[in-house]
Amino acid sequence: MISMVAGEASGDLLAGLLLQGLHARWGHFQATGIGGPHMAAQGFQAWWPNHKLAVHGYNWEVLRRYREILGIRNQLQARLLQERPEVFIGVDAPDFNLDLERNLRQAGIKTVHFVCPSIWAWRANRVEKIRRSADHVLCIFPFEPELLARHGIAATYVGHPLASAIPLEPDKNRARAVLGLNPDDKVLALLPGSRASEIAHIAPPFIEAAKRIRQAMPSVKLVLPTVPTLRRAVENIAAQAGMREHIQITDGASHTALAACDVTLIASGTATLEAALFKRPMVIAYCIGWLSFQIMRRKQLQPWIGLPNILSQEFVVPEFLPDRATPAALAESVLQWFDDMKDRENPSTRVTTLEQRFTDLHHRLQRDTSKLAADAIQTLVAR
Repeated sequence: MISMVAGEASGDLLAGLLLQGLHARWGHFQATGIGGPHMAAQGFQAWWPNHKLAVHGYNWEVLRRYREILGIRNQLQARLLQERPEVFIGVDAPDFNLDLERNLRQAGIKTVHFVCPSIWAWRANRVEKIRRSADHVLCIFPFEPELLARHGIAATYVGHPLASAIPLEPDKNRARAVLGLNPDDKVLALLPGSRASEIAHIAPPFIEAAKRIRQAMPSVKLVLPTVPTLRRAVENIAAQAGMREHIQITDGASHTALAACDVTLIASGTATLEAALFKRPMVIAYCIGWLSFQIMRRKQLQPWIGLPNILSQEFVVPEFLPDRATPAALAESVLQWFDDMKDRENPSTRVTTLEQRFTDLHHRLQRDTSKLAADAIQTLVAR
């Protein structure tokens, strides 16, 4: 038996891909803990759904739900200490998982943390907590194992599972057919996030920006994928902006939307890496409350917030922090990408250079992640 905890939609996707690889290695085994639909598709038994852990920023929602989340962690820990899985795998969600991993490890249960916390971007003080918590860290970016090794933390670079799940050459026309779009449509994908708090903070300026973009480009097609539980909230925000009839809101299908679009307006997070792997020009925004922004800015170690820029170590795509992420600024930046793509047969150097950089990034991140992760986990379990 193994146990896993994956927070929010991106963690569920990564954990589902990992489980697929582990099943290929070990055949059937029992996997339990906290997860979502991608994990369930691999036979995972969720004691709690992963959306229970989804919070955003440093705000009242976090404080309001702290007791509930702490209660879930305490109940999970007690159950795991009783059932004693062969290994516990915490997938991302470091605020939840690292303390849990530390306590399980102290009790003799082997622990793996999948996705190194971004100590190279912010919260560098977290490295000591990682050392106390994880027997082994599975890293999705190539520079991370060396960084962790400096602090005495065992780690393995396994590549990014999404780099294998997303094709090197996405089929834009096929994705458009799925969404009922024409091959020659101009398409903007809006990705404001997958958590309730993200929808509350990010969807309103994104939809207001889309309204401005539509005024400048009346023929533009707008697609907004969202999780089914948040669809009503997104529809209400779109209706309040007078945009409900002009936005195609889909249940899930974020990869289809990214494959189909020309440009995406996207919230900072794992989705920005997905957009890069789909080779799509993007505008990144990080919209949180004023207090959360002040706390985040003091802990930030690099000038970038978006993964494509962090991995490229320069601003290859525009990004907007909360103090600049106005609908007008977002709309103007999106429209600049469309202007660069007016000639579809001969797009601007800016667009072609970006596509090449994202292709190179795709190759760097593409590894047999499930095999490498399974090898590392098997070695740890056998030790």
